[in-house]
Amino acid sequence: MSLHGRFQMSAPLFVAFAVVLLSACSGTRDVPAGTDAMITWSTAEDRIRSALSHPNHSHAFWGARVVDLETGEVLFSKNEHLNMIPASNTKLYTTAATLSTLGPEFSFETVVVTDGVVSNDTLRGNLFVRGSGDPSISGRFHDGDELAIFKRWASDLRGQGIRHIQGDIVGDDNLFDDIPLGYGWSWDDEPYWYSAEQSALSFNDNCIDLTVIGTNPGEPATVSWRPLNTSYVAIVNQSQTVATASPTDESYARKRASNTIFVRSTIAPGDRDRESLSVSNATAYFVHVLRDVLELEGVSVAGRALDIDDTGIVPDYATATQLTQYVSPPLSELVAVVNKRSHNLYADQLIKTLGGRARLTSADHDSSTFQLGLAVAEKMWALAGVDTSVVQLVDGSGLSRYNLTTPIATTQLLSYMWAQPAPLRDAFVASLPVGGIDGTLAGRYPVGRARGLVRAKTGTVSNVSSLAGYVETSRGTPLAFTLMSNNFVVETDEIRDVQDFVVETLARIGDR
Repeated sequence: MSLHGRFQMSAPLFVAFAVVLLSACSGTRDVPAGTDAMITWSTAEDRIRSALSHPNHSHAFWGARVVDLETGEVLFSKNEHLNMIPASNTKLYTTAATLSTLGPEFSFETVVVTDGVVSNDTLRGNLFVRGSGDPSISGRFHDGDELAIFKRWASDLRGQGIRHIQGDIVGDDNLFDDIPLGYGWSWDDEPYWYSAEQSALSFNDNCIDLTVIGTNPGEPATVSWRPLNTSYVAIVNQSQTVATASPTDESYARKRASNTIFVRSTIAPGDRDRESLSVSNATAYFVHVLRDVLELEGVSVAGRALDIDDTGIVPDYATATQLTQYVSPPLSELVAVVNKRSHNLYADQLIKTLGGRARLTSADHDSSTFQLGLAVAEKMWALAGVDTSVVQLVDGSGLSRYNLTTPIATTQLLSYMWAQPAPLRDAFVASLPVGGIDGTLAGRYPVGRARGLVRAKTGTVSNVSSLAGYVETSRGTPLAFTLMSNNFVVETDEIRDVQDFVVETLARIGDR
């Protein structure tokens, strides 16, 4: 069945299209301008081979594989057994394994309990928030209000007659280990949202959302941040407003293992720059902001906001009293955030959730939560026919350059997920960006046959660009493809132009 029929995807826009080949593809023969012409497989193969071997990037490695999903026939391959850095193509492995293991309808549950009793309007005891790995406690699913869940919890407490909490607000993140970052991550990425720390208790993507607004030339910019200009972070404003014609030059830094953030941007008067910046100790951040929200919502707290590691307390959840909870959207919606936005924190939280759940019944107390989660995922990959003896994945997001996989492995994974029954297959495929429509492919495929008919995951770190997913030919045949490029020194956009040319070529195949 075609992609269009199986997923009710929007029909391609049959607009005038001329393939614009940059220097990277200048050796290929163009299709006539103003047509949506079909081509034969022989012509397509020649064009693809020429594009991937162009001398402009002869110093780089290219790996590729294209498979007919109806017959299983391999239509094209190049270095398909070569191990390469996949970057965010790793998220295909993460989401496939998590969906297959937990199911598309799985939801996280974060519970709020107490070891005390309510007397009159006072909770005499501590309030514990037990984390389950949920990455979604933020504004993403709540109309942009990052405090929505905390406000709801405050309302639930007031509804039970609680106006005062005598004890502490304690965040229990013990489902995960205390290793906050992935193996091999770059130290200079740490201040930014895409390198946020993981925790079984996560709030607002474990970031603050900072805004810098230019004032008068020579003066510092104004700086504010969400949520609540929280005192969990200390902002050192070293920014400067510069002449109107000057472009914004953003510069942010955070001391390692601290929450002192330096803002050193230069910005023109009236201009705005927004950036999500990571915090250290996401668990402490979670309960710090929760405590502030409770106070603002009419529930006073006498105690402190604490990471459970700083308390020495081991709660007995079997006897504790549950006060409220939060149940996340289903996994099918969370994996769409992973793949469409290429969200690193969500991906890493999913792998560590597999590991944390496995650790509950495992005698292995030495492996990290990442290692345990990847071991669970590896079983699924092997079931999909991936040769796990030559694939090396060390995180869920693809941020690490230690990750290695092959075009044949990725295409095998895609083929396996395509063959699964609904709703597993549908949740996986629907999570992928659609060319020219949404996610990380919204700005690619603005016109042409592939627009709306390619669903694929991008992958980018320095000198690495990958694209893998599904596309439908002019005859309605679904194809799985993987395109990987490593070690190039040209602009990444030039490599992406080659990838997009290959995908558009596949979409135009008519007769075989």
